[in-house]
Parts: sequence; C-alpha cells; structure tokens
Amino acid sequence: MSSPFATPESQASAGFHYFIYGWRLILQRKLMPFVVFPIAINAVLMIGLIWLFFAHIGGLLDSLLPSWLEWLSVILIPLIFLMILVAFYFAFTTLANFIAAPFNALLAEKVEQQLTGETLTDTGFGELLKDVPRMLKREWQKMWYSFPRLIALFLLGFMPVVGQSIVPVLTFIFGAWLLAIQYCDYPFDNHKISFARMRNALAQQRVMNFTFGALVSLFTMLPFVNLVVMPVAVCGATAMWVKEYRRFFLGESSDEFGGGSSGSTLIISNKKPSGNQLVER
Repeated sequence: MSSPFATPESQASAGFHYFIYGWRLILQRKLMPFVVFPIAINAVLMIGLIWLFFAHIGGLLDSLLPSWLEWLSVILIPLIFLMILVAFYFAFTTLANFIAAPFNALLAEKVEQQLTGETLTDTGFGELLKDVPRMLKREWQKMWYSFPRLIALFLLGFMPVVGQSIVPVLTFIFGAWLLAIQYCDYPFDNHKISFARMRNALAQQRVMNFTFGALVSLFTMLPFVNLVVMPVAVCGATAMWVKEYRRFFLGESSDEFGGGSSGSTLIISNKKPSGNQLVER
C-alpha cells in the first residue's frame, strides 16, 4: 500500500483505470449471465427517457432562460441544456438502479468472487429473494441522501446568471459523486457495511471516485453505449472495492482505513481457483 495521501493525479488515473477495467470484466464468460439483466432494464428505461426528454426539452429551455438574458442565449442555452440532460439522466439512473438493485448486487458478488477466488455467500435464487428488501432499503437511503441536494441545485437553476452558468457545472460534479456512491455501494452493501461508513471511505479518495463517476456519467450520455454502462460501472466499482477498500473493512489489514493504492495497476493473473484475480504490479 502506498501513502494514503496520494496525489490528485494518481487518484484520477486510478478512477480512469477502474472504469476501463469494468469494460474488460463484462467480457468475461463467467460473468455474462449476470450482465444480461441490467442491460435489458437499461434498454427499456432508456426508450422511455428519450421520449420524455425530447417531449419536454423545448418548454424547459424556455422556462429557464429569462427574456432579458436572450442576448446571451448562444452561451446559456448549451449550459441549460446540459443541466436538463444531467437531471433527466440522473432520474433515469436512479430509477434503473432501484429496479436493477438485486441483479447489480449479484453481479458485484460474482465479480468479487472471480477477482478474489473466494465464495462470499450462497447465491441461490432463494437467497437473492431474501435479500431484496434489504437492497431496496439501501436504495432508499441513497435516494434520501441525493434528493434534497438535487432539489437545492434545481431551485438554484432559476436564479439569474448563477442558474445558467454555475449550476450546470455543480450539477455535473455532484452527479458524478452520486454515481460513484451508487455503484461502489453494491460491493460494500454485500458485506453489510453501513451507508455512512461507505460514504466516508469514498470521501477519503474523492478525486478517484469523482473521476470514476464522471466517466460513468459521460458514457451514459452516449447512445447505445449507455445500455451497457450500468454493468460496466458495477464491475469497475467492485474491482475498486477489492483493490482499495476490502482489506480494511474485512480485517485483512492492521491499518486503519485511510486510503488505498490510488493508481496501482490491475492485471489478470492465471492463478487458480478464480482464474481472474487482482494482483499488484
């Protein structure tokens, strides 16, 4: 383990790496069956989101751009459009993750099992059903954390100048942070680590997690690519959990949690029994 006081540059590099590693993981044959359901849920909800977005975008742009600021419309309309797009996208992501939570948790468990070679629990269909109420309760926790802050940003969006210039940027930054929380929470919750402890752990490597969340956010806005971003994010976040956090929370390290390697590289090892383990370069 390197110093917990890693540079922002190394943390940003680590966040980028875990996102790319998520793309590699979804191509693993053993994980394919657990990737299908999140993709199917994304496809159905994305169709509804696209229709809703284009049905209301014109009216929302008009309401958020005061007539006395029309002379700045060339600059402000793209920023307002971005703010609305991020808001629609976050609403879609929240709904999709709420519905897909049991499948995402199962995918995170299978990814961790493959990367570590350890069997976590009995993951039969009956066990999955028993865990659904706990998973949905956790999703509600995330929603209660995010909604007041998103509402505050939405209201700020109606303020002249500030709402059309600063708020879109703040919305994107906060949205990236929420996505890091959303996807990193699955492996944490699989080990029944509280929401508050999970959030505190992520905050200690905020640049890494913001970078990861920002990449998830940007790729979700790409047509067709966005259909597979959910399982990619789950896989990448689980790899982050295994490499950066797992040893502290599961008693595999005598150190108190203060940060991970933040930028150390992941490579695939052929060592059994997992056949696909994380090792330090």
